[in-house]
Amino acid sequence: MLDGLQEILYTLRQNKLRTMLTAFGVFWGIFMLILLLGFGRGMQNGVMNDFGTDVLDIIMIWSGDTSVAYRGRALARRIQFEQEDVEAIRQQIPGVRMISGESSTSNGTVTFEGKNSNAGIHGIPDEYFRIKEDVPFYFGRKPNRLDDDEIRKVVVIGTAVAERLFPPGVDPVGKEVRIGDVVMKVTGTFYDKRNRGRASERVFMPQSTFQKLYGSGRQINMIWLRPEPGVDGFELEEKVVELLKRRHDVAPQDNRGIRSFNMAMPAQRVNGLFAGITIFIWFVGLGTLTAGIVGISNIMIITVKERTREIGIRKALGATPFSIVSTLLLESALVTTIAGYVGLVLGVGLLELIGLALRSAGAQMPYFMNPEVDFRIAITAIVLLIAVGILAGLAPAVRAAKITPIEAMRAE
Repeated sequence: MLDGLQEILYTLRQNKLRTMLTAFGVFWGIFMLILLLGFGRGMQNGVMNDFGTDVLDIIMIWSGDTSVAYRGRALARRIQFEQEDVEAIRQQIPGVRMISGESSTSNGTVTFEGKNSNAGIHGIPDEYFRIKEDVPFYFGRKPNRLDDDEIRKVVVIGTAVAERLFPPGVDPVGKEVRIGDVVMKVTGTFYDKRNRGRASERVFMPQSTFQKLYGSGRQINMIWLRPEPGVDGFELEEKVVELLKRRHDVAPQDNRGIRSFNMAMPAQRVNGLFAGITIFIWFVGLGTLTAGIVGISNIMIITVKERTREIGIRKALGATPFSIVSTLLLESALVTTIAGYVGLVLGVGLLELIGLALRSAGAQMPYFMNPEVDFRIAITAIVLLIAVGILAGLAPAVRAAKITPIEAMRAE
């Protein structure tokens, strides 16, 4: 084995330029494939980051003004949800994993020691942040059921509101802020990156507290829900909207009286788009690799032709066809493996440097973040490259093993 390796290295050294050009073709192919896959993943990360901190099976339903007269009801009638709608969905439609109503007022002023911040004021039950489970709380805790049952005067505030009210480094938890004429204690701060962070310009209080403060009774503005695992979210969405239309006498064809949005739909489209992009990247990358593989095959053909006399002498001295084939294949595999590994390391290293530079500079590029490549995909590409490289050298190697000593000695 060691003798064979020394022979291969000697042969490669004798043909340095040819070996370097062949290795560069393989190196460049795997290098470009890794870069393309990394940039593709960076684009996907950026687009998915734009979805915010909402999980991707959330369904949102809100009311509007009717666009169709129905059952003697006038056109442009304002639909108002109530807490009873939430209970009806929970009881009548199977497959609902979690559901929450939300009450809100678009403009409110939060005050702390002379500093003011405009914010959307929302009333929620404790199920709300269980539905939006990916929203991180940097300080304190989420609202709980006791807050709602005991009508506690507590709030959780978004980081955008906290930055306007409190000095840097101050923990808002436990501080008392004023909303209107009511003093509220801050129990937590959260960051919701939806709408590029604007969703953090909000204040949430227990739903019972909101109803008492604003006199909204049982009215709610929006319904949030998530399906059970394995339940088709789109079918569930249709059933919920159909039930609400029946309860509020909205025409089935009226798409403005009751509206809905399923987070799974844009996520599905984005995933389909990037699946197509990934296929295209692999197509381009493998095309580049193919050029390198063809180079290896050509080099092996030339190598066999140049070493025909040597192969004939080895066979005359008793060398087996297997030893001849294995030596030539090992030469092909060695060039492919080293060049491919270097391409992989440099490609991954460059992606890491780009990601580090973006994070260090604090750059917020739209639709691009954290370029990376799946380690399993990278290893698969290398294994595939080595296998194809060996196959590229197989035909010339088998042809060399079939040469008889007499034919080899007659060769020019």
